Amino acid sequence: MTAITIYHNPKCGTSRNTLALIRNAGIEPQIIEYLKTPPSRAELVTLIAAAGAPVRELMRAKEAIYAELDLANPKWTDDELIDAMLAHPILINRPIVVTGLGTRLCRPSEAVLDLLPGPQKGPFAKEDGEPVIDDQGRRVKA
Repeated sequence: MTAITIYHNPKCGTSRNTLALIRNAGIEPQIIEYLKTPPSRAELVTLIAAAGAPVRELMRAKEAIYAELDLANPKWTDDELIDAMLAHPILINRPIVVTGLGTRLCRPSEAVLDLLPGPQKGPFAKEDGEPVIDDQGRRVKA
């Protein structure tokens, strides 16, 4: 089985739900609490490139520091935005999941299902009660 890594914030419900979906597939991932152990510049650049998303898409625009630093301003280059993410790891959007099938920002949490090598082992509902996986291990469509 391939290794799975989740860049996780345990205070974030989406991150907790994503981790629970990985575990519901019978997998114990490598958990990187990126606020305690931020990625290096090289690691962050690699994650962004592997996700195939613009740098801004991997930033948390809802954080107060985003507004304080005026990061919505289009004047900032990708390198400058990455510098801000490194200086303030809370700006890194979460959770980011890395598997042999790809790298993705898993928002919503069920986006992780496309990255898992096997099926879910049982029913699953998000913390708020929203069903994601039924009793037969099938994805529930909203």
